[in-house]
Amino acid sequence: MTHRGLSRWRRRPVAVVVGLVFPVMLLLMFGYLVGGGRGVSGEYLDFLVPGMLALTMAFGLEGTMVAVTQDLNKGVIDRFRSMPMANGAVLVGRSAADMLQSALGLAVLLAVAAALGWRTHGGPAGFLGAVGLLLLFRFAMLWIGIHLALVAGKPELVQAVQILVWPVGFLSNAFAAPESMPDWLGTVVQWNPMSQTATAVRDLFGSPGGEPGHVWVAVAWPLALLAVFFPPAVRRFARLSR
Repeated sequence: MTHRGLSRWRRRPVAVVVGLVFPVMLLLMFGYLVGGGRGVSGEYLDFLVPGMLALTMAFGLEGTMVAVTQDLNKGVIDRFRSMPMANGAVLVGRSAADMLQSALGLAVLLAVAAALGWRTHGGPAGFLGAVGLLLLFRFAMLWIGIHLALVAGKPELVQAVQILVWPVGFLSNAFAAPESMPDWLGTVVQWNPMSQTATAVRDLFGSPGGEPGHVWVAVAWPLALLAVFFPPAVRRFARLSR
């Protein structure tokens, strides 16, 4: 199932390239055109890069969601039902393929950030820990997308559901410090799971805006989201494929 998901890359190279280039464009735009970073102390690029990495892990779910709904509507699932596989194998394979693409996108964005002069100051262990947190957050977001795709049921409804991701991305501390926002908005931003990941990643990278003690919260949020969305997605898929 993972190999099947990866084979879509060859048939949709433009979509893969756009998915890799889009976060790079956001990084350049906010770093050089919009930048400034309200409430940020220190070099803004050091603050921005971890936020952009977390934002990239939250966005780009529509490919997974469309693939799931297309499988449901094209009768492919009926063919899989005759094979000796678990009910969740199709979904897990799909998420595994997309995690590989996410890891590639993360590597591209880190390379561009390094070319712009960004450096990590947390050492190798901190760097690997930050990457692990980002991929864990992405895995949780993928399963939210898979569950919503199963609820939507049709590819044409995916775009409407995908809009729900935007508040998570922009009501966060990716681009500015919560301290510079109105109190009520800053509170919402600080409780955003993506903000917790960004803050923990900044701490592990040794970047401005990082706060000790957020790593465990950044681990707990994705695990809680997986507990909420993973089992229902597998059960719903099993019911739909009967």
